[in-house]
Amino acid sequence: MSLRPIATGKPVRVLLEAATIAERVSSLAKEVVAKLGRDFVVVPVLKGSFVFAADLLRALHLEGAEVEVDFVMLSSYGDGKTSSGQVTVQRDIGVIVAGKKVLIVDDVLDSGRTLSFAKDLMAARGADVALCVLLEKPRTRVVTLTADFIGFPCPAAFVVGYGMDVANCFRELPFIGVVED
Repeated sequence: MSLRPIATGKPVRVLLEAATIAERVSSLAKEVVAKLGRDFVVVPVLKGSFVFAADLLRALHLEGAEVEVDFVMLSSYGDGKTSSGQVTVQRDIGVIVAGKKVLIVDDVLDSGRTLSFAKDLMAARGADVALCVLLEKPRTRVVTLTADFIGFPCPAAFVVGYGMDVANCFRELPFIGVVED
């Protein structure tokens, strides 16, 4: 694992290189299509999943999927590194999901609160819900929840890059890492 100097002056310890992420996203798309078929709704959870979701959507297309996409914005972190424990809807989907397969896409399955909230929200609307996460931190779970598709296990560190941030910084990094203090 290497350290990369970043413009903020804080080095970032690389956990997952861009090429490794790209390979796994491609294989995740194959897994998703094998299980869900080619016709479903993809609901990325903003903001952290936007890069992962974009790459996954392109990979799903290459696998022959014809998906409908809408976004939900949920928050439990605010500008901090720890969850407040309360999930709030900042932007809801506009798509009707009743009777449809829905794939919720998120960056990290950590405490499980946000994804559990999103899953319950879509299920209450009549959707058949599956969960896809790029990273999973199983030791930090406070809600009983299992993702259907998991990119990588993740240490119990606060990670950045590939869309994930600390106070809206570091989202642009093409890799996933940990900011070194």
